[in-house]
Amino acid sequence: MKRLVLLPVLLAAGLGSGAAGAFALRLLKPPAAEAAPPAPVLAFVAVPKVLAPLVMADGRLAGYVSFDLGLEVEADQVATVTQQLPMLLHAINMRTYRMPLAAGPDGLLPDVDGLRAVALAAAPEAFGRGVVRRVAITRAEPA
Repeated sequence: MKRLVLLPVLLAAGLGSGAAGAFALRLLKPPAAEAAPPAPVLAFVAVPKVLAPLVMADGRLAGYVSFDLGLEVEADQVATVTQQLPMLLHAINMRTYRMPLAAGPDGLLPDVDGLRAVALAAAPEAFGRGVVRRVAITRAEPA
């Protein structure tokens, strides 16, 4: 008689402990990470030969700077950005005459970080917020 009673008790105890272990594991395990949205395909739009005034810290005109830059945008917005490049050039010119971009002892070298900051600040005005992700200065020289 002991065996007849012992078998269902052991079976119930095994099922109960297994179910309790699975429940505890589900409570303690962190939720599965959701799949991240696919990263957008990015492309660079080349902006050749931008001519801008090179202003010294005291506001005097030191000369002009010619530079090329690349704008990192989503691939589906390349045509729109290319079409709106004249607006970017206008926005860059409206900012460079107020910002001291001259570097070096004689003020004839352009400040590349300043040029990048000007282009990045002018991009939302020309294309809208969030269109340009990064700006790369590919060439800068006094004109």
